[in-house]
Amino acid sequence: MKYSRILLVLLLAIPMTQLNAQRIPTINPADYTEEQARTAREFEAARNRPVSGPFELLMHSPAVMSRARAFGDYLRFDSAIGTTLSELVILITAREWSQDYEWYVHYPIAIERGIDQAIADAIAEGRRPRGMNEDEEIVYDFSIELHRYRRVSDATFERARERFGNQGVIDLTGINGYYTFLAMQMNMARYPVPSEADRLPRFPD
Repeated sequence: MKYSRILLVLLLAIPMTQLNAQRIPTINPADYTEEQARTAREFEAARNRPVSGPFELLMHSPAVMSRARAFGDYLRFDSAIGTTLSELVILITAREWSQDYEWYVHYPIAIERGIDQAIADAIAEGRRPRGMNEDEEIVYDFSIELHRYRRVSDATFERARERFGNQGVIDLTGINGYYTFLAMQMNMARYPVPSEADRLPRFPD
């Protein structure tokens, strides 16, 4: 208890701007090393856009960045569960990790891909959505169990495997893991979101 009070005093003494400041700076492309420049070119060739978001952080470790980008190329765009359900998984992951940038980027994409706005908004509020179709229910239950319980029940697993097959179950787990990895990187580094972006609601511990 004494340690907790000391820690609270120390935290209160730190200006909020410092608490919220980005910990790992974005590298100016003009300052890229040869390896970073090559990695950035590969990213742009694969994604048709400049390096952005969590990949800016990962540029500090270009070997990790290039492998993470390639992993994401498949899981986001070509997985066995399809791009609509993958966006649902990303929203669930962003919510479970309270990752504002991940939510900011993928919320409109999910709506565009066919996820009902009421379902997305319920996830943001930490509620089980009503009105999900069968595929969405399978993906939701599977993902929530993975994040909250660190495993999946037999009933949930068998339902997912019956619908998506072994490859689909592997891919579904992979999407959860991949976007958890990105969420962890951004939470660790306090990667900022644009000032106009909506923040996810915060819940008490």
